[in-house]
Amino acid sequence: MTANHPKDISILDYTYSLPDEQIAKYPLAERDESKLLVYKSGVMEESVYKNLAGHLPADTLLIFNNTKVVEARLIFTKATGGVIELFCLEPHDQYSDITTAMLQKGKVLWKCLVGGAKKWKAETLVKEIQFEAETIKLSAVMLERLNDYFLIELSWDKDTLSFAEILHIAGLIPLPPYLNRQAEETDKATYQTIYAEHDGSVAAPTAGLHFTKRLFESLQAKDISHQFVTLHVGAGTFKPVKAATMQEHEMHAEFIDVSLELIESLITNNSIIPVGTTSLRTLESLYWLGVKAASYTPSGDGSFDGGLTQWDAYELPQDVKKEEALVALIHWMKDNNLNRLITKTQLLIAPGYQLRIAKGIITNFHQPQSTLLLLVAAIIGSDWRKVYEHALANNFRFLSYGDGCFLFKA
Repeated sequence: MTANHPKDISILDYTYSLPDEQIAKYPLAERDESKLLVYKSGVMEESVYKNLAGHLPADTLLIFNNTKVVEARLIFTKATGGVIELFCLEPHDQYSDITTAMLQKGKVLWKCLVGGAKKWKAETLVKEIQFEAETIKLSAVMLERLNDYFLIELSWDKDTLSFAEILHIAGLIPLPPYLNRQAEETDKATYQTIYAEHDGSVAAPTAGLHFTKRLFESLQAKDISHQFVTLHVGAGTFKPVKAATMQEHEMHAEFIDVSLELIESLITNNSIIPVGTTSLRTLESLYWLGVKAASYTPSGDGSFDGGLTQWDAYELPQDVKKEEALVALIHWMKDNNLNRLITKTQLLIAPGYQLRIAKGIITNFHQPQSTLLLLVAAIIGSDWRKVYEHALANNFRFLSYGDGCFLFKA
């Protein structure tokens, strides 16, 4: 049985006019004072994030993405004065996950975008960085030039430091390109959720930027619980859809890392709201991984194809209950002595998709003609346009540092 397939969707049907003045260039001084547009059953209500608890039933389980944005931009200056910028996208496939790669000491292999690549004539680039009164040399060697990225070997002459620490010392925060400004010192704090924990993202899970200690306390007072998943946001989240239809667009893959305990908690809770598109993709990916686990035949190596491809959700069996899928996933993890599920998801959520775990989403306002806008349309249908028109007409602030919306599924 096949679901309504979004492969024929044209991204041109998901556009709107976004004036530059409505793109928030900086966050508000008080994060939870950002506006919140609540949509339920076709009705819209304006609120603010600090009053979120009033819009949630007491048995709600909020799911947050606790990934941490790394300083993924490294600037090297050649002896001739030419500037080369490396944008560290993701680790080489030889590492089992991002955390393992981030903890490498002395050297690491990374997939990078290269600004000024034509000026780089294969010589070793060297950058001197200061750390606790020491000068450390960071070197970059281009190993391979591929279609979408360069494979770079980065090495440093203080092998007690991990790559994560090197990035913290030497790198710059990678602000989204649509902000049209350079990263500033304040962005190191403001472009990070207050609960960020695991290094690995090159973009913030921005819906979570609005959450403060005060807001968490108000949620706790109403017995609204929360848990964390980890999805490391890749630069692909900003990848424009250039194909005529979605069938020709390759969805970016991202690492997810979820505990067995969290998956168990999802089985009996029927009021689950993810904060952000990355949390939603993670939750829904767990369901489909469970569907795969339910039909898994042992191959002798103690594993199954744990990753999720772009179209799996539309081509796998559609009649598996949520509980059945999650129990199958839990059994598979226990059979393989796993306390954490670490894999990649390429899941595309677009009109035609039915939510299996989430009952809605708290999210920011997204770019025209983006896969994130398709995700919103999958949840509330054609009313996405009404929501966005209301936000534009009522001076809501858009994109990463902007306001947000709380959408209950249609």
